[in-house]
Amino acid sequence: MDRKALLKTVDHTLLKQTATHEQIRLLCEEAARYGTASVCVPPCFVSFARVCLAGRIPVCTVIGFPNGNATTAVKAFETEDAVKNGADEIDMVANLSLIREGNWDAVKADIAAVRAACPGKILKVIVETCLLTEEEKKKLPALVARAGADYIKTSTGFSTGGATFEDVALFRQYAPAGLRIKAAGGISSLEDGEKFLSLGASRLGTSRIVKLIQQEEQEGRKKL
Repeated sequence: MDRKALLKTVDHTLLKQTATHEQIRLLCEEAARYGTASVCVPPCFVSFARVCLAGRIPVCTVIGFPNGNATTAVKAFETEDAVKNGADEIDMVANLSLIREGNWDAVKADIAAVRAACPGKILKVIVETCLLTEEEKKKLPALVARAGADYIKTSTGFSTGGATFEDVALFRQYAPAGLRIKAAGGISSLEDGEKFLSLGASRLGTSRIVKLIQQEEQEGRKKL
C-alpha cells in the first residue's frame, strides 16, 4: 500500500498520562510532516496542539477516557470545552457498565449527548471490544450509528487488549451504511495497519505507523 495513503488514515496518537508539551509538539510536527489524518492528544493539550499545527492537521481528543464511566453531563461538558479549545474530532468512551447491563437506551443517550455537544465535528465512539461479548459487539454498530456518531472505535489502548482483525471484520459486517470504523490499540506493524484497512477500517489509532515509516526512511538513507 502506498505509504502516503496509509498515513492519511492514521490518527497520530499520544495519550500517555506522562505526556509533556515537548512530546506533543514533536507529535504535531510529525503529523504535519507525514500528512496524517489527525493528531490525537489528551484534552489538556488541545489548545497547545491547535497552536502547533496552525490548521495543517485536525486535532482530535478523547472524552470520558479511558474508562467511559463519567456521567453523561460531565462527558458533554468535557466535549464542549474541547471544542472551545479547538478540537476538530472527538473520541468518546461509551459507558461500558450500561452496555454490560443491556441498558441500550441509556447507552444511546450518553452518545447522543456528546454528539449534541460537538455539532459539525467528527465523533468516534470507543467501545473497548476486549471487554465485550460477541452479542454486544454485534449490537453496538447500529446503536452507535443511531446515536449520531461517525465512527465506532475498537479500543482505548489502556485496557486488556486492543484491536483485532476479527473485531474489525465483525463491525464491518454489522455496521450500517455510513458508519465508519477506527481500529486502535496494539497496531504493531505496517502490514497490520494495511490488513485492518482491508477488513473495513478507515482510521487507525496508533503512534507506531509514523515511527515505522521513519525507520524505513532511515534505513533507505543508510543504503545510499
